[in-house]
Amino acid sequence: MEWKPTSGPSSNQVATLQLCIGRTCLIFQMIHADKIPRSLRDFLSDSNYKFVGVGVQSDVDKLKGDYKTCVVNVVDVWDLAADKYGSNEVNKSVGLMKLAEVVLGCGEIEKPKNVTLSDWDQYHLSRAQIQYACVDAYVSFKIGEKLFKDD
Repeated sequence: MEWKPTSGPSSNQVATLQLCIGRTCLIFQMIHADKIPRSLRDFLSDSNYKFVGVGVQSDVDKLKGDYKTCVVNVVDVWDLAADKYGSNEVNKSVGLMKLAEVVLGCGEIEKPKNVTLSDWDQYHLSRAQIQYACVDAYVSFKIGEKLFKDD
């Protein structure tokens, strides 16, 4: 999930939701939707699916607070990776891209700050924002897939 960064103590609403299954990503601009589609709400609350990410619970809490949308079966891949690789290799300061290096053995994946901290509220996302959102969702999916497969 992404939202427009703020410099104060309050935060903006979730603007963009990224989901990935296999090689298919959905980037949904929640902030511009008249309502959250019932099919999306049903999907997010379906316990047959696992929703993975790094620090994902705080995102899920924000989504619930902003849109009254519940996500069930949430798994923080950091916890799975720490169990498998040990906390020396995977400490709490490790983000998604470092986790990808450890779990997937891939080289460094860029997360440019100018994109991460960009305006996710805009009606038309830039190509860089779309690419970032897809990569973020895809890497989370692949890490979760690998950790669950190895389990």
